Amino acid sequence: MKKLFTLTMAMISISVFASAKNVKVIYGNDNRVDVIDSTNSMYVELSRSTAAMISKARVSAERNGEIKINGSTLESRGICSTERFAQQPTAASCSGFLVGDNLLVTAGHCIKSNSDCKRNKWVFDYKMEQAGQKSISVAASSVYNCKRVVNTVLDGFGKNDFALIELERNVKDRRVLDYRRKGKISKNQKLVVIGHPSGLPTKIADDAYVKSLHKNYFSANLDTYGGNSGSAVFNADTGMVEGILVRGATDYVYDSQKGCRVSNVLGHDSGSGEDVTYITNIPELMQQ
Repeated sequence: MKKLFTLTMAMISISVFASAKNVKVIYGNDNRVDVIDSTNSMYVELSRSTAAMISKARVSAERNGEIKINGSTLESRGICSTERFAQQPTAASCSGFLVGDNLLVTAGHCIKSNSDCKRNKWVFDYKMEQAGQKSISVAASSVYNCKRVVNTVLDGFGKNDFALIELERNVKDRRVLDYRRKGKISKNQKLVVIGHPSGLPTKIADDAYVKSLHKNYFSANLDTYGGNSGSAVFNADTGMVEGILVRGATDYVYDSQKGCRVSNVLGHDSGSGEDVTYITNIPELMQQ
């Protein structure tokens, strides 16, 4: 579900939405919902502290002072029109979340260098405000440049994947997320993930749980796609960040009868799950 590189239209299932390692998948029912449709006030509040990584080329200033996010729909990128959210705009290549006044966490494969830092912006409030919305604009105060990379790790052998970046200015209008500082999450713990599947406006997906624990990551049956890379994975009971979504199964598969791509759907308890780097792997956060 995570890493993706922009390839050709024929490879849409692993392109379009981010430098993700592996793209994601749906387990059982598709639990993704727009922020406006969520009935969980805690999840909605947590979503305010999550952000989309969007190329500077997709961001433009409007006369009213707002910032327009330019993106094409999933359907225009080869996804079947019958897919959920097929008509929504897509612009995000990765996801991230706020862990300090000016510190943001994402996946290491999303931000590998200061060059990646400089060519992307981080946008809060990239979400649907009403059904059928065709374009999204946000307040200029919701858009941030990346100032520098504090630390980035992409270890394929050890499967450790995270990045910590410093934003150009402090974020003052939303709260810093609480995150685990010691110990590890337990198997079967219920989870919720918030981010930008397939580059879409913010989606909240719950009804997931920890399937297995490993040295640098845990696996869970999270409904995520490319673009979710870097998403915060929360303890569904406490709202505390447990980890960073980094890898997963193939998200879209080609339907030869329809001539387009559809979501890859597995059983709720099937497969090994999506991989989530422990938030405690980031040494700088453990020193605070």
